[in-house]
Amino acid sequence: MRDQYGREINYLRISLTDRCNLRCGYCLGSGPVRWLPEETLLTDGELCAVVSAAAELGISRLKLTGGEPLLRPGLPELVRRLYEIPGIEDITLTTNGLLLPEQAEKLAEAGVSGVNISLDTLNRASYAALTGTDGLERVLEGLDAALCAGFSHVKVNCVSGEGITDRNPAEVAELARTRQVWVRYIETMPLGQGKNYAPVARAALMKELEERYGPLTPVNERGNGPAVYYSVPDFAGLVGFISPCSAPFCDGCNRLRLTADGWVKPCLQYQGTVNLRELLRAGASGEMLKAALSAAIRSKPKGHRFAEDQAQTGLERRGMSAIGG
Repeated sequence: MRDQYGREINYLRISLTDRCNLRCGYCLGSGPVRWLPEETLLTDGELCAVVSAAAELGISRLKLTGGEPLLRPGLPELVRRLYEIPGIEDITLTTNGLLLPEQAEKLAEAGVSGVNISLDTLNRASYAALTGTDGLERVLEGLDAALCAGFSHVKVNCVSGEGITDRNPAEVAELARTRQVWVRYIETMPLGQGKNYAPVARAALMKELEERYGPLTPVNERGNGPAVYYSVPDFAGLVGFISPCSAPFCDGCNRLRLTADGWVKPCLQYQGTVNLRELLRAGASGEMLKAALSAAIRSKPKGHRFAEDQAQTGLERRGMSAIGG
C-alpha cells in the first residue's frame, strides 16, 4: 500500500516489550522506570492477527524490537508463527546482544534472517558506565555467536550522540575491520532521554574514521532501512550511517511501527494514531484491523520536524524503550 505521498509501505517494526536488561542513559535515563503492565502487551496471537492484516496491505518485512526483544518468552516459536502468515518474506531483529550466546542458533533456525546488535563502545569501563552492566564481553560473545549461527547479515548499531559517557564511537568500527559485520552510526534524536544529547553529524564521524582507517568509498549495499554504507581499506565488513537529523531520509520512509502495547505509529516522532490492542480485545475482525492500518498509512506525515519547536502538539512523549525505536 502507498501513503498519500506515494511511498510504498512494506516494512513493520514491532516492539515485543518495553522491558530491557540494560539501563542506557540516552534511552531509560537514571530515574525510576515504570514498565508497561504485562496485561497491556500484545499477546502472540494478537501480534499474528495484526501482522496478518498488515500483510494483506503489502507489509512483507518485519523487524522485531524492544526494549530488549530477547526477553520475550517463546520468541523462536513466535517467529515461526509469523512466517506462516502469507506475504511475510523476511524477519530480522534488533538486540543488545546480552542473551544472544544462548539464543542465536535457535533464532536462526526459526528463520530470523539478520540481527542488529546495539553496541556503543568497545571499552569495558565505558560500557559499564553507559549501560549499568559489566556486560561487554557477553555482547561480543553474542556477536560471534550470531556470526556462527549463519544469519545473512549481522549489523552493529552505535549511537553517536555527544556526551554519551566517556567513549570514542569511532573505535567501534574496529569490529568491521576484523569481522564481516556492518557497523552503523546512528544519530541521537530528540525523543525521550535523547533530548539531552546533541547528535554527532555524519561528516564529523566520517572525517574521524578516515583519519583512523583510510578513505571511505560509497557502496550500493542496502538493507531494509535508510543506512548509507561505505567500504574501508582492509575491512572485512562495512561502515554505515543513519542520520535522521543531519541527512533526513523521510522521502523514502517505508515503515510503520507497532508499540508493545498496540499503538500504530506512522512516524517515530509522533504519537500513535490507533490502539490495535483495544480493537482486538473489543472483538475487531481482520477487516477492521486492515481499515485501521490503512488509515494509519494514509495519515503518515511527509516527514519529521526534529529541528522545529519540540512543544508542538502531537509529539511522542514516551522514551525509545516504550515506543520501540
